[in-house]
Amino acid sequence: MPAATTPTIRTRRQFLTLLGISAAAVSCGTATATGGSGSGSGKQITTLKYQGAVGAVTLPELAADLGHFGDVTLEWVGNTISGPQDIQSAATGQTHFGSAFNGAVIKLAAGKAPIKAVVSSYGSDRESFAGYYVLEDSPIRSARDLIGKKVGMNTLGAHYQALLDVYLSRNGLSKADAGKVEALVVPPVNTEQALRQKQIEVGVLTGVLRDKALASGGIRPLFSDVELLGPFSAGTYVMTERFIKENPDTVRTFATGVAKAIEWSRTTPREQVIARMTEIVKKRGRNEDTATLQFWRSYGIAETGGRIADKEFQLWLDWLGERGEIPQGRLKPADLYTNEFNGYGKG
Repeated sequence: MPAATTPTIRTRRQFLTLLGISAAAVSCGTATATGGSGSGSGKQITTLKYQGAVGAVTLPELAADLGHFGDVTLEWVGNTISGPQDIQSAATGQTHFGSAFNGAVIKLAAGKAPIKAVVSSYGSDRESFAGYYVLEDSPIRSARDLIGKKVGMNTLGAHYQALLDVYLSRNGLSKADAGKVEALVVPPVNTEQALRQKQIEVGVLTGVLRDKALASGGIRPLFSDVELLGPFSAGTYVMTERFIKENPDTVRTFATGVAKAIEWSRTTPREQVIARMTEIVKKRGRNEDTATLQFWRSYGIAETGGRIADKEFQLWLDWLGERGEIPQGRLKPADLYTNEFNGYGKG
C-alpha cells in the first residue's frame, strides 16, 4: 500500500467554479477533440480519446477488447480518479467521452456545457457498492455522530458526497449540522491507510479496495449507498452535443458496444470476466498490478444494456435544487441524456 497522502480540502464553491470554467471553455471554442478533422467533410471520427483508471478495466476498454466497437478504436491519454474531472475533459475537448456521477453531469450541464449522456457507466448493487467505513472500535454509530468528523472520498461534489448528504438528511440532521461534517479528498488507494492511521474518521471504500480492506479486518460499515437507495445506475458516459451531431455512427457504435459489454459482464461467469480483464491490463503495458482484479464483482448497472431512465437524473436534480446549487426547474431529465444511440435490444 502506498504511503498515505495528507487529505486535501476542496469546497463546494471551488468545485462549482471549476465547472463554470469548464463550461466557459467549451463556449469559447476550445473543444479540440470534439469537432474533428471530418467536420464538414462527412467523415466521422473513429478514434476516441479517453482517460482510464489504474489497475481497472473500463467498460469501453472491455467493449473494444470484445470486438464490439468495429472500426472504432480507443486512444488512452492518461488516468483519472475523478468523475467530475473526467467529464470536464470531455466537455473541454481533451477527450471524446468521460464518465461521472449523474449529479456531476447535471452540474456541468447547468453551467451551460453542451453535453449529453449516452449510456450508463457504473452503478450500485449488492455486489458492487460504495460503503462508508469506520474503525471497528470507533464511537461513530449514527449520522449525528459524524458532526465534526472527517469523511474521506475520491472527489467532492459527486457520488460519494451526494450519498453522504442523503444519509445525513434522512437521519434527521439539519443543514447546519450536516455542514459540520467535513468531506475531504483522499485518493482511493490511500483511503484505507488514512482511516487506519486516524487521519479521517470515515472512509468511502468500493470494489476491490473495499474487499481488501475488509479482508484485513478492523473496520466496519456505517452505511452504504445501496442500503439507502436500493440498486441504481449512478453514472453515465457523456459526449458533447457537437460531437454527437457530427459523429452519429461513431456514437451509436460506442453506446451499443458499451451496452453489449455490460450484458457480457452480467452473463459471463465471474472467473472468465476477471481472466479477460487481466489479459486486457497485461496487454496494454502500463506496468499495473492485476492482483486487485481478483476482487471484481460487478459494474453495478441497474438497467439492461445501460439504458438511462429519468429517475437516474431526477433524484439528483431534486437534491441539487433543494441545496440551491442549481435553479429548480431549469433542467429536466430529457435535457441530460439520450438512449437514441444505444441499439442494444432494439429490433
